[in-house]
Amino acid sequence: MTQQSVGVTPAADSTAAEVLYDARDHIATITLNAPERMNTISRPMLQLLSELLLKADADPAVRCVILTGAGRAFCAGLDVRAQAKGTGMLRTDTAPRTSIDLRNSPPTVLHAMEKPVICAVNGGAAGYGMDLAIGSDIRIMARSAKLAAAFCKRGVLPESGSTWYLPRMIGWDKAAQLIFTGRTLNADESLAWGLATEVVDDGQELARARALAAEIAANAPLAVQAAKRMMRMGWNEPFPEHVHHVYLQLLPLMQTEDVKEGMKAFAEKRAPKFEGR
Repeated sequence: MTQQSVGVTPAADSTAAEVLYDARDHIATITLNAPERMNTISRPMLQLLSELLLKADADPAVRCVILTGAGRAFCAGLDVRAQAKGTGMLRTDTAPRTSIDLRNSPPTVLHAMEKPVICAVNGGAAGYGMDLAIGSDIRIMARSAKLAAAFCKRGVLPESGSTWYLPRMIGWDKAAQLIFTGRTLNADESLAWGLATEVVDDGQELARARALAAEIAANAPLAVQAAKRMMRMGWNEPFPEHVHHVYLQLLPLMQTEDVKEGMKAFAEKRAPKFEGR
């Protein structure tokens, strides 16, 4: 699989260079690329991020996605200075809205994606940035990286997934402590709390994420995607219904060429070569 460009040229959209897309070897890497402002987010930047996540999820050649940031931060959340001027994400100079369509927002897209997502947390992940990391399936954190749940310290609540994810991931009491205090966790604390999958030396997070992504990409992609789908469904359904849904996923998988290849490779004591069909 060859490298792919963002697909939106800088001439058409000045934010195109702020989110980079690279796809090769069955792995798509999406990079937040506004290091001069610690990758704080704008509405156009989020729209492009959603588009690229959807692009990776729809590409049959992509089997795993890596989300990371350029520079010393992963994502420092909303641009607070722009927000203070009334030009940020949460506009205060327009008429109040009675509804908000979040179906294509990055947190919703992350939750719905069938491709596994690894977040290489290269630096601070605060507010919205923490939610993007938490919404990923796996988090590889640099040793100097931090997760900052600073929402209530800014007068807002976790608007992008943490109130749903955190109680399920770390329990109600720890989620309450983290959200209500607006506490910042360093990488080792994040690991101890169950919010980091691994902690690696600074500068090694992307290489480790790529190695893990390659390990995932070597497996049968339809099986991996079905497993992720069932894991997410399992958070919200009773065990008997869940097992029933798992078997409904298993039956069509048993008819795929990848299952035949997996069984044949095992019998022949060799690495399988999966085609995703």
